[in-house]
Amino acid sequence: MVPKVVFGQGSFDQLQSILSPERKSKSPFIFLVDDVFIGNNELIDRINLRFNDKLIFVSADEEPKTIQVDQIVKDIKAEFTYRPSGIVGIGGGSILDLSKAVSIMLTNKGSASDYQGWDLVKNKALYHVGVPTISGTGAEVSRTTVLTGPVKKLGINSDFTPFDQVILDPDLTKGVPRNQWFYTGMDCFIHCVESLNGTFLNAFSQSYGEKAYDLCKEIFLDSSLSEEESRAKLMMASWHGGMSIAYSQVGVAHAMSYGLSYVLGTKHGIGNCIVFNHLEEFYKDDVILFKEMVAKHNIDIPQGLCKNLTQQQMDTMIDIALSLVPLWENAIGDNWETVITREKLASMYRKM
Repeated sequence: MVPKVVFGQGSFDQLQSILSPERKSKSPFIFLVDDVFIGNNELIDRINLRFNDKLIFVSADEEPKTIQVDQIVKDIKAEFTYRPSGIVGIGGGSILDLSKAVSIMLTNKGSASDYQGWDLVKNKALYHVGVPTISGTGAEVSRTTVLTGPVKKLGINSDFTPFDQVILDPDLTKGVPRNQWFYTGMDCFIHCVESLNGTFLNAFSQSYGEKAYDLCKEIFLDSSLSEEESRAKLMMASWHGGMSIAYSQVGVAHAMSYGLSYVLGTKHGIGNCIVFNHLEEFYKDDVILFKEMVAKHNIDIPQGLCKNLTQQQMDTMIDIALSLVPLWENAIGDNWETVITREKLASMYRKM
């Protein structure tokens, strides 16, 4: 679990007082910041860089890649003689995942692709802090950093992955584009659906999942909420949803969206929405509710992405999905391979 968290409007201004006890002599803090904030002097000034701290703007236009992690780590090692005091990620899920991965690779040898899987990390990660500027992914709380590698899309799942400190300031999510707000919020909703309907469910994950699920219904269906209330509640839904899957697992939508992302480059949130839109067979009532939310907010869910795939692309997409064994075990059970065949997945993908 993330050992320390602060929440509230304006809590971002506590950043330097939080970092101060962790600062080591001559060792900088490295700030990985979403490049959407380039030119946003108000936010950058609030970071309050000190000494030889380094700010690196990172693009979140594409899903995080292992090669991207390796390059950032290489650049940091080349520029600084001393190991950094820590890594601070400021942005959405992609930036938070990159930050977690960089903090791991600064203390572990090899490439980030070597650690894609479960519990492969040997050494404790560098001190790292997460500051989400969009809510829904749960990346701020999860033990996973989702990365696309040279042969697969798979997270670095380990006890060393979670942040040491998270700052939850709802004000930082002001101005998020409406479609992105919805897609990322639905990532949280789908986390809850998959956790609550999974075979891995337990009392701990259920308590968090039910709370996040109820918050999502309130946020996306209750028109009486103010924007301020909605921002705060979605930030907490994201946290609770992330906690739920951290102690259980996700399911069909995530397994299939990984394939979309690897082959077509589809961003995670919208990819989940594309897949979930066709999963009545597995989550009937929740898909009906999802479609109600889509209609209420007049959101466009892309169609026809897979209709012109080559056989090689389809095979790769299916291979990626089938490789995510724990997700299928959670969604269906130990006999999942008798239900989820290659033919079944191909038929499902062709609908998307």
